[in-house]
Amino acid sequence: MEQNTTSPDLDDRLAARLAQLRQEQGWSLDELAARSGVSKATLSRLERGETSPTASLLGRLCTAYGRTMSRLLAEVESQPVSLLHPDQQPVWIDPGTGFHRRAISPPASGFDTELIEGTLPPGTVIDYAAPPVHGLEQHVWMLSGRLELALQGLPYRLETGDCLRFRLFGTSRFTVLGEEPARYLIAITRP
Repeated sequence: MEQNTTSPDLDDRLAARLAQLRQEQGWSLDELAARSGVSKATLSRLERGETSPTASLLGRLCTAYGRTMSRLLAEVESQPVSLLHPDQQPVWIDPGTGFHRRAISPPASGFDTELIEGTLPPGTVIDYAAPPVHGLEQHVWMLSGRLELALQGLPYRLETGDCLRFRLFGTSRFTVLGEEPARYLIAITRP
C-alpha cells in the first residue's frame, strides 16, 4: 500500500545521520552551510529533527557529503535486504513539493546501480545545483505524465515511454508539464 507520509522514525534517523555525517567530516555548522549553501539555522533544525528536508535541500547536502540521495536514505534504513516487496520499499516525501521518491532497489554494498520511482505533482519544479557524485550515469524512463528535465540548462521533454540516458556533471531541473503527475523510473549508476 502506498505511504502518504514519510515515517516519523525515518525522519528521526535521517536527522541523526545528517548530524553524524557533519561530525564525521569535522565540520562546524558554519562550514557545512558554506559548502552546501544551506543556512546554519536550517541545518541546525534539520539535525535536531525539527523540520524535514526538501528534495532540493537534501540534494545540496548530498552534494556536500559526496553521496547519492539513495545512499543517504539507505544509511538510515534499519535492515537492508535483497528482496523488497512494494510495502517494504522506502518512500521519502518532500514536504515542500509533495515529490514521492520510492527506493525500489536501495543501494547496497558491492552494487553500483539503484532503481528509484519518482512521482512529481503537477506544477512541481525541483532544482539541483550539482550532482551528489560527479558523472553519475542515469536513465530516466517516463511511466506516465510529461516532464521537462534540464541538464546544465539544456531542456529535454519527456512523455510516457520516453527514456533519457545521460551522465550528470552539472545542474539539473525537473519541471512537470501539464495537469497530471509525472511518474518515472530512474536507474542511477555510480561512476
